[in-house]
Amino acid sequence: MSPAVAQKPGLRPTPRQTEGPFYPVALPADTDADLLRNGQVRYGKGQAARVEGTVVDLDGRALQGAVVEIWQCDEAGHYHHPGDGNRADPAFQGFGRVAVDREGRYRFRTIRPVPYSGRTPHIHVKVKLDRMELLTTQLYVHGDPGNERDGLWRRLDESGRAALTRPFEPDGEGVKARFPIVVQA
Repeated sequence: MSPAVAQKPGLRPTPRQTEGPFYPVALPADTDADLLRNGQVRYGKGQAARVEGTVVDLDGRALQGAVVEIWQCDEAGHYHHPGDGNRADPAFQGFGRVAVDREGRYRFRTIRPVPYSGRTPHIHVKVKLDRMELLTTQLYVHGDPGNERDGLWRRLDESGRAALTRPFEPDGEGVKARFPIVVQA
């Protein structure tokens, strides 16, 4: 556990949000942390993004053994899901899963989320420990004008918006966002 994390007791849990209709019906063959490479095929569309953070409990302790999953649409706004017509670009992995390290850290390589009809840019996130689901939520792009029109984002109170709406800042290969996650374990 890193000292910076350990000094934040009494944290508020990350707000829950709906899973949405596009969680994978069947997990893809490739579920690693690099959504820009589906097997041997490289996805070259969209703006490359790193999404990283830590998973801690309410006392600020790293949640060792936790698994973080993300899923999102491709650059054209399509998910790998029969409910979306299976129209997603096959080169985009669309789903990733990673176990946190000893300090609770996780990292994904993906694209900056894009809007699609009725939704602001977002990435779905699920945290599991063993076989128990601890959190399902959605992470949003700070400053995106679509946030104000998005029904799920608007339902969040001010602290919920602050927890789930994060800047995507320039980074060497594109942009990077830090999404710290706090769960009740």
